Amino acid sequence: MGVVASSVRAMDRVILMCGAAGSGKSTHARGLAAAGYVVLSFDAEAWDRGYREHPLEDSARAEVQRSLQGKLIDSLARGECVVVDSSFWSRSSRDEYRRLLAPCGVEPVVHYLDTPRDVVLARLARRSGTDPDDVLVPQAQALAYLDGFETPTPAEGPLRIVGHPPREARDPEVEDRVRVGASPGRSVVDGQGEHLTGPVP
Repeated sequence: MGVVASSVRAMDRVILMCGAAGSGKSTHARGLAAAGYVVLSFDAEAWDRGYREHPLEDSARAEVQRSLQGKLIDSLARGECVVVDSSFWSRSSRDEYRRLLAPCGVEPVVHYLDTPRDVVLARLARRSGTDPDDVLVPQAQALAYLDGFETPTPAEGPLRIVGHPPREARDPEVEDRVRVGASPGRSVVDGQGEHLTGPVP
């Protein structure tokens, strides 16, 4: 479950979940769902449409994205706060959603899952293809994803980094400032580079 600060600012209208396959995006998104967010998942939408293997063909990817974007705009019209759970591996994919949301007066916040490479590969190796959060990714494809990933920066817009800091970097004095959605044992770093550390297991 996500950790909620004793005093938390208003919920961000839209969060873009950003990270490689196996980085923990869907787990982080579930924590945000528990805090009141609607989660729109690329993998779940693709799975529901019968797409079981990744990467998707361009036409299938475009079909899934159109559906997610339509659902996103509908959710905003209902006054909901939304998490878009996708890889957002490239700057252009993130900018596409920024352009989509600009007419709505919404600036999305990127939550980047900064998970160590070895952890990502180990998680993917354990997958068995049983559900949308367990899609098989061959090692060669996983390595290509990691090598081609365009890490977001604060220059793009609002950014929070969710990672696994070394134990010596964890500061208990800031635990009461953890933002919504931080998972136990993780830290959240905002766009100004401030470490907001979750509880240590």
